[in-house]
Formats: sequence, C-alpha cells, structure tokens
Amino acid sequence: MKTFVHRGQITKVVFGSGTRSRIPEEAEALGCGRVLILCTPGQVDQASEIRDLLGAAAVGTFTEAAPHTPVDVTEKAVAYAETVEADSVLAIGGGSTIGLGKAIAVRTGLPQLALPTTYAGSEMTPILGETEGRKKTTRRLPEVLLKTVVYDVDLTLTLPAAISVVSGINAMAHAVEALYAQDRDPVAFLMAGEALDSLARSLPAIAWRPDDAEARADALYGAWLAGTCLGTVGMALHHKVCHVLGGTFGLAHAETHTVVLPHVVAYNRSAAPEAMARIAWALAWDDAASGLFDFAGRLGAPTALRDLGMPESGIEQAADLIVRDGYWNPRPVERDAVRALLARAWAGEAP
Repeated sequence: MKTFVHRGQITKVVFGSGTRSRIPEEAEALGCGRVLILCTPGQVDQASEIRDLLGAAAVGTFTEAAPHTPVDVTEKAVAYAETVEADSVLAIGGGSTIGLGKAIAVRTGLPQLALPTTYAGSEMTPILGETEGRKKTTRRLPEVLLKTVVYDVDLTLTLPAAISVVSGINAMAHAVEALYAQDRDPVAFLMAGEALDSLARSLPAIAWRPDDAEARADALYGAWLAGTCLGTVGMALHHKVCHVLGGTFGLAHAETHTVVLPHVVAYNRSAAPEAMARIAWALAWDDAASGLFDFAGRLGAPTALRDLGMPESGIEQAADLIVRDGYWNPRPVERDAVRALLARAWAGEAP
C-alpha cells in the first residue's frame, strides 16, 4: 500500500502561443496596478515590449538581475521598488530574473508574476537560492511562490539552441530528483516521468531545428512539469552539488546541472532502481546515467566542469562543502564517493 503526502500548487498557469498579451489582464486580476518589471541586461528589449503592453500599470524596469541571485543586487532592486512604489513584480527571463523576484518578495511581501523565456522551472517552486560572498544559501519558503506564470512558447523560439539544450537538461534534473525524492508521491512521479519524456523528445529536435514551434512547445511543457515537481517534493544530492559549485566557483547554472546530472544519477543507481528504470525508459537507453551522459554529448552540451571554469584544486573544497549540511539522498552522502564523483565530472569522464 502506498503511503504519501501530496502538496498541491497554488500558482495560476497560463500556457500557449502569444499568451504574453494577457499580462495586463493577469496583473489586473491580482489587483496590481503598479508593476515593477525585472530582467537581465540582455533582455531589455523583451522587457520594453511588456512595459508597452502594461502601459500606465508599469512603474519601472530593473535590468540588473544576475545569476545565483546576489544579495547586493536584491538590495538595490528592493530600494528601487520602494522608490517607484511598486505593488508587484513581473519577472521576464530565466532563473536569474525569477530568483530576483522571489528575493524581493520575501523581503517586501509583493506578489509576483513571471513570463519565463527559458526552461529553468524556478517559477513553479517555493525555492530561493541566494549568494552572498562566495556562499550560496538555499531555502524553501512558501511565501515566495508566484501568483501567476504566463508561458508563451513564442518567446522561446529565439532562445539559442545551445542555451536551450542546457536549460532543458537543467529541467530534466528537477524531474530526475523528483523520481527518488524523500517525499515523492504518485502525482510527482507521474509528472516527472512525463517531463522527462517531453524533454528527451524535444531537445534533440530543437538542437537541429531551433525554430521548430512544436518542439519548443513540448520542451516548455516539460519544463513546466519538471519545475512543478521540484516545487512539490524535496531536493537531493544533485541540487546540493550544483548549489555548492555555482555559489563557490561562480559556474554557469544550467551548464553545471548538465555536467553533474549523469554523475549523481550513477551515484544513486543502486539506491533508486525504480527511478533509474523510468529515466532509462525516457531516454530509450539501457542505463540511466550513461544515457544522460550520451544525451548531453550528442546535443553538444558541456560534459566537464573544467570547461566551465572550475579549478581542479576546488574539488577538495567542494567535497567538504557538499557533505556539510547535505540534503537527504537515497544513497548516504560519503565524502570519498562525492570526491570521486566530482573528479570524474571535472575531467569529463563517463559516469
């Protein structure tokens, strides 16, 4: 007999093509009339388009969202939100911008909307990761859940293929960990499997034909499911490793997830057989870990941490940080085994 606790989501989701036109309607539905738009420096044009849509309801644009949600950037954004008397925030972009929105919300209580342009999935989770100095701290806070997420497939059509691939594999990592999470439940397992199927099917098509609208819709659908999984169940070793590497060495977020995922799956192979079988099924491969490694390689994604800028001398430091205050994991997290995992991932060796 199954025994479980399922946590439902409260975020409204609008999914389709051209749905960004509904942003003013969705803001009004939340009673928001003074919206602060958030974006990275590279997405100013998209933010300008949405500001035009909102008209007088847009009171400003903060364009300095950065990877790993630096606290100093958040403090600057909060001060700006107070200056313009914002009553809500709208994040346009991927994990960096959505993370900033969450960081503002936890400090101000402002409701959030998001218009994702990548497959990060952060918009569907109550997880906030913030970096101060060289340390990244991750918390699960129900108060940072977004009120409304508008997915517009059209916005992903211009996402470069290389970025799409690593962003999509990042989403696959969320689904993988949902399959063997400590608090996994039947709904999360089903959604995670569907997410893996969608992403394994769509990412190769996007790599060869970036303007394939059907593949883009399939990938965004899979990313939504994967993010929802991450929002309803806990994280394990994979996310701990990536948070440590990203916060300590400033490594690119999605690329780090892409490199690390096959190695953590290999680490957990014997401890989570049902999850391994589901991953292998999605990839049409005999072994989940080698399947993920081959999948990334065939799509031209990075497979070595050294290529992302991590120094070999950082392996020991990272191993120490990973076993300190570690997340639950189906296989006990042991320093020597973690160090070996990191060494293989750093060198780009097969898991």
